[in-house]
Amino acid sequence: MIDWLNDERLQNIDPIKLELIRNAASRTSGKTGNSLAPVLMSLITSANRKGIRFSSEEVSLILDILKQGKTPKEQQQIDQTIQMVSNMISKQKK
Repeated sequence: MIDWLNDERLQNIDPIKLELIRNAASRTSGKTGNSLAPVLMSLITSANRKGIRFSSEEVSLILDILKQGKTPKEQQQIDQTIQMVSNMISKQKK
C-alpha cells in the first residue's frame, strides 16, 4: 500500500473516521472495479451504524486514497463503482 498516511489532508480528520479509512484502504489493496463495491458499502454501513457521516471533502479524500497506485483504467472502474454505490445509497434513502 502506498504511504498515504503522511498525506497532510489527514491531519485534521476525526481519529474514528481515520481508522475506518485505514480499514477500507487495507481491504481494497489489490482490488479493482466491482470488487471494491462490497468494501465501500461496508465502510459506509459501518460508519452509519456508529453515527458517523463523512463530508463530501472526506469522501473525495477516501476516493483519492483508493485510487493511489491504480492504473487509469482501474481508476475509471473505481469511479464507476462509486457511482453505482451512490445510486444504491440514494435508492435506500427513498
